[in-house]
Amino acid sequence: MQQGIMELMWRSSHVSGSNVHYVEALYEQYLDDPSAVPDEWRQYFDQLPRPDDGPSHDVPLAPVREQFHQLAKQRRTALAPAAADGEESRKQVKVLQLINAYRFRGHQKANIDPLGLRSQLPVPDLDLSFHQLSKSDLDTEFQTGSFFLGLDKAPLRDIVEALEQTYCRSIGCEIMHIVDTEEKRWLQQRFESVRSAPKFSNEVRKHVLERLTAAEGLENYLASKYPGTKRFGLEGGESFIPMMDELIQRGGGYGIKEIVIGMAHRGRLNLLVNILGKNPGDLIDEFDGKKVIERGSGDVKYHQGFSSNVMSPGGEVHLALAFNPSHLEIVSPVVEGSVRARQDRRDDSDGSKVLPINVHGDAAFAGQGVVMETFQMSQTRAYKTGGTVHIVINNQVGFTTSNPLDTRSTEYCTDIAKMVQAPIFHVNGDDPDAVLHATQVALDFRQQFKKDVVIDLVCYRRRGHNEADEPSGTQPLMYKKIKDHPSSREIYAKRLVAEGVLSEEDAKAMIETYREDLLAGNHVANALVQEPNTSLFVDWKPYLGHEWSGYADTAVEMKRLQRLAARMCEIPDGIEVQRQVAKIYDDRRKMQAGGMALNWGFAETLAYATLLDEGHPVRITGQDVGRGTFSHRHAVVHNQKDGSTYVPLQHLADGQPRFTIHDSFLSEEAVLAFEYGYATTAPNDLVIWEAQFGDFVNGAQVVVDQFISSGETKWGRLCGLTMLLPHGYEGQGPEHSSARLERFLQLCAEHNMQVCVPTTPAQIFHLLRRQVIRPLRKPLVVMSPKSLLRHKDATSSLDQLAEGRFEMVLPDQGERDPQQVERIILCAGKVYYDLATWREENDRQDVAIVRVEQLYPFPKEELFEALKAYVNVRDVVWCQEEPLNQGAWYSSQHHMRAVADMLKSDLGGALKFAGRPASAAPAAGYMSVHIEQQRQLVEDAFNL
Repeated sequence: MQQGIMELMWRSSHVSGSNVHYVEALYEQYLDDPSAVPDEWRQYFDQLPRPDDGPSHDVPLAPVREQFHQLAKQRRTALAPAAADGEESRKQVKVLQLINAYRFRGHQKANIDPLGLRSQLPVPDLDLSFHQLSKSDLDTEFQTGSFFLGLDKAPLRDIVEALEQTYCRSIGCEIMHIVDTEEKRWLQQRFESVRSAPKFSNEVRKHVLERLTAAEGLENYLASKYPGTKRFGLEGGESFIPMMDELIQRGGGYGIKEIVIGMAHRGRLNLLVNILGKNPGDLIDEFDGKKVIERGSGDVKYHQGFSSNVMSPGGEVHLALAFNPSHLEIVSPVVEGSVRARQDRRDDSDGSKVLPINVHGDAAFAGQGVVMETFQMSQTRAYKTGGTVHIVINNQVGFTTSNPLDTRSTEYCTDIAKMVQAPIFHVNGDDPDAVLHATQVALDFRQQFKKDVVIDLVCYRRRGHNEADEPSGTQPLMYKKIKDHPSSREIYAKRLVAEGVLSEEDAKAMIETYREDLLAGNHVANALVQEPNTSLFVDWKPYLGHEWSGYADTAVEMKRLQRLAARMCEIPDGIEVQRQVAKIYDDRRKMQAGGMALNWGFAETLAYATLLDEGHPVRITGQDVGRGTFSHRHAVVHNQKDGSTYVPLQHLADGQPRFTIHDSFLSEEAVLAFEYGYATTAPNDLVIWEAQFGDFVNGAQVVVDQFISSGETKWGRLCGLTMLLPHGYEGQGPEHSSARLERFLQLCAEHNMQVCVPTTPAQIFHLLRRQVIRPLRKPLVVMSPKSLLRHKDATSSLDQLAEGRFEMVLPDQGERDPQQVERIILCAGKVYYDLATWREENDRQDVAIVRVEQLYPFPKEELFEALKAYVNVRDVVWCQEEPLNQGAWYSSQHHMRAVADMLKSDLGGALKFAGRPASAAPAAGYMSVHIEQQRQLVEDAFNL
């Protein structure tokens, strides 16, 4: 070790004599993790040889430590008084440990419960005695380390008081679980520099009171006008309104142009009126039963979405409140998808222009698995949105009858957020100044680091779960306390009056002014833009008002097809393609040149290429979409040399639209909800979610039920999302055979979505193109194939792509005399090829096989056209692979009977079923049983 460097260090007072033990402790910490010590110490230690530096600095730890001791000994000889104070050195280390303890555990002592009912266990780490300190040390000065007192040294009394103010008052900060040192130090500085209580101007605090008055005023007005009517009021959590106001205004100052908000019922009506600017008169009309949408079922008022523009310091900001069902947290990933679509539209790659805000309930935040899934997607390539501000309106009781002992196993309802190292700020809802500070820090953190952040607004619920509920029946102690507890506005108004910020008359005038505006039907949201900038909106006008049509001009001129097919098969030199993948691309080049029949993967990929060429962005996600679960797609080529990837569809032409394809993380519910949100915000895009196996959609049934199948009829919300669900009986057991076709058909009504079972490459080509080229926007559910991807008979030609269209019914493909046909077999999907093979092997010229490629909306007219030539028919059979109680039979037989009756008056009643017997499981688990069942159902179709 160089003596000169060590002497240089020891000349500085803060590393000399009495602090040698402190320095040693820091040095050992540095050796374990250099980022764990302050910057100035790391710079010192970086100059020293380390035990692991290798041959040039082969110095073990013991000699390095010995150098410290030798130099300390020399200094003690020269400075006897300082050397005698070894006890002070030990205490210095303990003081720094005390500071760290407050950073870690101060939130457990914080005064965050406005009711004072929170059970707080003792926190030994925060006692002086725990660190071998005592009251006799309170007047002794100690170094403060990186604690932002503004002084290098301060009396222990001042240090403890500052720590109490920072970490144990109205804000409880959980930040020490964060691994990133820069993020952690940034947060420490923001809270410690102002003791978690910055001084806001009188004007700012008056504005906060005005927003609290608005929040309370609306609830009081509705309570008096509609007593006992459900509205899921905000009483007890009124600070949520100034919080949202601050997020929007501060966000606008950052240059944010759009904010998308997701939340459940609690406080939703208040947000609509006081923040988004919904006219109070419109809300009153809804209370009085007025219809919101002319067609459809509509929905209750506290599920409705809304959008508006408000003015901010940075210009207009577009606000969008997402429609939300009663299924709690499911809206969270929908919001993320909508935000990502808006960011993509703006080329906002880092999320600086569009902000997601998700508002949660305490019990739901802790209890719903989709919350974890949403956090897990937050930093992934396919789903990141530059960080989300999460707000928990924490009523401390969840639903009325619950007890926190039963609603979670964690200390806080927000502990799930630690999985992504999101900072968490627990804040007392009765301290609006603290709420404002936590809000500012949260947004600033999101903008600085582009990561999620959580504000836990600890409040209460004055009127129970809803206004018809009597909460004291199950929560007697809490509601006894609430009965006598003043409102947040009342507490804050008294504080401002006592501090001379405004007079009591001014505070009362705010109440009267707000009530007068309500009675007059005026807008009561601040900064509402009456004539908004429409360029901030997503333009849905071209897609509105279209009646159902099953056809579109999806043909593509042959030369353009060949040009695009050639481009999508080009792989640059230097990319080493894996052997099987190379063969796929070689075969595609032959298909493009007319040397091979087209398979499924080629036709599907070419559909994407043509849509991109026509100006439509394409987005595909799912657990195995780059390759395709069954290795048919390989839209992403992996370089065998270095693992890099190349996506040919992203290189069709300069300036082409986005082609986004990402393998998702192992989630269905959150991912499908995300893609639904994306599709509802990007009407010009083809948005696809592909299940790894069709039955995986079971894990996302909430999204299908609450959004995809019913979003239009409930909220007038259009969506063109496409779902590819591999479906087909291949003898692989119960789990991966069925995409549960019957469940989708059961949900079908009012032309709400499309359910299709294409059986040829040309059909999937035209079906995907139809989904975007038509101005109609309806969800599309595709029962996509598995074995058909490579079936020798499931092929098409380029001519069928260039000249055809998606046929909802495919007539019989044989060249038989219609006069000889006595039986018609109707079917959908893969079973067609088994039927066709059996017919050929057994030379059954008396049977026609007709494929129904679209099961909903059921194509009655098209099916009749395909059947009307068969005038001598005696029997019509529906054949399916699925068991009797599953598949299309129960939901579609009435349509088939009607068509059969059109053909011959008595045929509908004679419609027969051929398929597997009714079963509790989707399919047999044994290959031998599967084969026998498949043979039997095919024979039954011909011989029943």
